[in-house]
Amino acid sequence: MARILALDYGTKRTGIAVTDAMQIIASGLTTVNTKELLTFLKDYTKQEQVELFLVGEPKQMDNTASQSEAYIVPFLAKLEKAFPNIPIKRVDERFTSKMAFQTMIDSGLNKKQRQNKALIDEISATIILQDYLHKL
Repeated sequence: MARILALDYGTKRTGIAVTDAMQIIASGLTTVNTKELLTFLKDYTKQEQVELFLVGEPKQMDNTASQSEAYIVPFLAKLEKAFPNIPIKRVDERFTSKMAFQTMIDSGLNKKQRQNKALIDEISATIILQDYLHKL
């Protein structure tokens, strides 16, 4: 089986999580500068087989798209063009940043460690992916 890759897309950096080859476990992979994201994904897919991209879909509480969706849509077009054979699914990402922060607290990270926004993005991507796996 191929892996599933989840992206918590941001204008500055993007958190990335990936499944194991059996698609059972979601693990944080890394956080990359968003400007370098497509290059990173091209390099990664040369080394690992990816079956699906999950991209977080930020929504407001009333279920409407958030303002950051305006930045994600152009990225999705680039992603689809760069990887025409890998499907893209969107996943509601409401509360993932708050859950990631709580995960950091529960893990015993100190205040300085919890201020690491890159780690929050990576954990958020992992939560998006784990939530998707639970619904399969």
